[in-house]
Amino acid sequence: MTDQPHRVTDDRTGPDPAGTGEHADSGGGPPVRRRRGVIRRRVLITAGSVLGLGALTGGAYGLNFTLVYRDRKLSNVGELDFSNRVAIPRLLEPDKDARGRRHFELKARPGTSTLLPGKKTPTWGVNGAFLGPTLRARREDTVSVTFSNGLPETTSLHWHGMHLPADMDGGPHQAVSPGGVWRPTWRVDQPAATLWYHPHPHGDTADHATRGIAGMFILEDEHSEDSGLPKTYGVDDVPLILQDRAFQDDGSFSLKGTSFREEISGVGTSGVLGDKIFVNGTYNPHLNVATTLLRLRVLNASNARVYNLGFTDGRSFHLVAQESGLVPAPVQLRRLQLSPAERAEIVVPFEPGDRVVLRSYAPDLGVGFPSGRLDGGEDTFDLLQLRAAKKLRRSAELPAKLSGAPQAIKEPSSAHRRDFELSGFQINGRTMDMNRIDQVAPAKAVEVWDVQAIDGTPHSFHVHGTSFSVIGYGGEPTPERLRGLKDTVYLPSQKTVRLAVPMPEYTDPGTPYMFHCHMLKHEDQGMMGQFTVVKPGTERSAPRRVPGGHH
Repeated sequence: MTDQPHRVTDDRTGPDPAGTGEHADSGGGPPVRRRRGVIRRRVLITAGSVLGLGALTGGAYGLNFTLVYRDRKLSNVGELDFSNRVAIPRLLEPDKDARGRRHFELKARPGTSTLLPGKKTPTWGVNGAFLGPTLRARREDTVSVTFSNGLPETTSLHWHGMHLPADMDGGPHQAVSPGGVWRPTWRVDQPAATLWYHPHPHGDTADHATRGIAGMFILEDEHSEDSGLPKTYGVDDVPLILQDRAFQDDGSFSLKGTSFREEISGVGTSGVLGDKIFVNGTYNPHLNVATTLLRLRVLNASNARVYNLGFTDGRSFHLVAQESGLVPAPVQLRRLQLSPAERAEIVVPFEPGDRVVLRSYAPDLGVGFPSGRLDGGEDTFDLLQLRAAKKLRRSAELPAKLSGAPQAIKEPSSAHRRDFELSGFQINGRTMDMNRIDQVAPAKAVEVWDVQAIDGTPHSFHVHGTSFSVIGYGGEPTPERLRGLKDTVYLPSQKTVRLAVPMPEYTDPGTPYMFHCHMLKHEDQGMMGQFTVVKPGTERSAPRRVPGGHH
């Protein structure tokens, strides 16, 4: 419309010689009434064009979404020949030094790894190019660590699942600059468990973990050592670190994990969901089995993927330990679902000559369309082939009871209650602030935390410095697979998970522990909060800001 001037009130409009009520314009143009018709038609054409463009754009989006949605049902079943023997992380169990401490020397550094055939991948690792060694200590040991940061970025090293003072926790407040050294020390005072370590720099955890900083930390005690369970590391007691990765064409990791087409369709809201699976950093792996019973310590070290574990021949296995300790009696299962950071110890029976695949079947994420598929809820992946020898060493019978298993945390009648709602990248409507203390709790008190994901996307919830019992799961009794002490739990959408949470014994009003979603993208984007533990009776006077700013 702007290419034609309005001439109805133009002083240059001439007389109406024919008495038609129309004026000729001095430039000999069309009558004004006709021009109004032209204007109206152009308005209609323009409006129609806008609507048509909107329909076209909407149609293009719809077509793109349809194609992306179709292609996001991922699987590698039938693609692997399991030709690579799975790597077993080196075990570090140093003798006690002159001060009676077990001292670990750890250095994070960059390297290059051949993770996929014919490709060189820039990686990070601890004491190596990718991943790190398995650390092992015993209850009542005093542990000291010298952690050197040889990386080009500031990082930290968090002892996930460990009960220890907040300033030794390795969270975002214990950042280590490039070239820097951190020397934490603590006394191990918790039951035998399969823990792990990983980076925890605020805003960068996903990238640092993707590049390869992770490893197991196994704790033993007199009960685990006398449990009758398989216990020869790397033979019949084997760590399995499960990870998925996405790659660029040049072999480097894709830290984003999605194309533009996928991103605008909603893929990647929970983080990177890779189409390549690794076990202990090994692609296309197999494990040779030499005994009739095999204990697997399984860690979901993926950024966002949920695994639903089972064997392709349908055999059952027994859950013998949760993240934070043995269970009172082995639990027979055929499926076991693990969200990011969850761990489990299982015992699997074998006969001579068995060949079977550990597979991740489609997990039950408890979310609707389209998140169910876009967040990996329809994916199926073969993880590891297990190959039993023709002659197997006979294992001891699996015990019916596991003595010394830690007791479940009971809900006190007068327990303080806290509510946590996870949505978007927030907890209780707040994003992470390193200087803000969100909760203050008295030492050793058992609290009840009601945690709920309300946004229809997958979340897993982790609490630093303690272990909890799941005492309610979506209004139902706790499933057997969730019984036993834990530090991380998956949150089914729109359902409350109730936790009995004992507060740590270590008091420090100025140094917080974390609670957060362990989908690492969510954590990095702000789905994290902080709590301090103080002397009982001093909660009201305790600071609500980190003194002097974050550490």
